[in-house]
Amino acid sequence: TDDPPLHIFRPAVDVLCVSAVPVYGAAQLAVVMTGMGRAGTRGCEALAEVGAEVSAQDAATSVVWGMPGSVIGSGFAARVLPLDAIAPAIVARVTRGRPQNRPGGSA
Repeated sequence: TDDPPLHIFRPAVDVLCVSAVPVYGAAQLAVVMTGMGRAGTRGCEALAEVGAEVSAQDAATSVVWGMPGSVIGSGFAARVLPLDAIAPAIVARVTRGRPQNRPGGSA
């Protein structure tokens, strides 16, 4: 869109995450990796509030720990993973399936 930038960014990860909540609810997986600032924190808050799974990259393997550090520090990351564990965790999550409690669907 041509909406004003959020946290100086357009597109913004917070907008992406918040806009996906009413569509996918808890059936989402968010992974916040190395990056500057607090971008993604508000979006991960919205995801965590509906029960979506949020993971973040650990400080030791992040080039810049701003974004994952903010999400972790705010309490929205259910898991903190080193870089080499992120891809296997995504594969495991996709393999075991997603929660069935999507908005408008059956639990």
